[in-house]
Amino acid sequence: MSGFAPDHRHARAFRDALGQFATGVTVVTIASDAGPQGVTANSFAAVSLSPPLVLWSPGKFSRRHDIFAHAPAFSIHVLAEDQKHLADRFTKGGAQFEGLETGLSADGAPIIPGVLTRFDCLRETGHDAGDHTIVIGRVRHVARSEGRPLIFAQGVWGGLRRAE
Repeated sequence: MSGFAPDHRHARAFRDALGQFATGVTVVTIASDAGPQGVTANSFAAVSLSPPLVLWSPGKFSRRHDIFAHAPAFSIHVLAEDQKHLADRFTKGGAQFEGLETGLSADGAPIIPGVLTRFDCLRETGHDAGDHTIVIGRVRHVARSEGRPLIFAQGVWGGLRRAE
């Protein structure tokens, strides 16, 4: 095992080291003055069961950072292993909501049907965190189905294999 100090000279090595940790893939959606907005994110985590809190972290480098970081309501959609096409829609240059049937959460956030799990949230707080903002949301509603999650690790998309 080799080591390094995570400074600007080792930015790629630091990113690659973080990639050793497998994450689920989500699409975060919000309503905005410009219409529905969505972004693919793997910076999602549970924070608290009581009260029910989750977090996600929009990057400050995004031109849409402020509208996502300050949105009063948002929905986090956990994608199933066969839904990479949805992740692709909500990356830079993707089709976003074009031609996609959606609904609205009780708080007005766009919802994408057919995902593995959805957390409808109200923004609880936000915290400055380097080149990201940590947005904590209070979960108001959960919609869950059965299936396996879409996973991203080491620059590769995949599914979860269960141990025999």
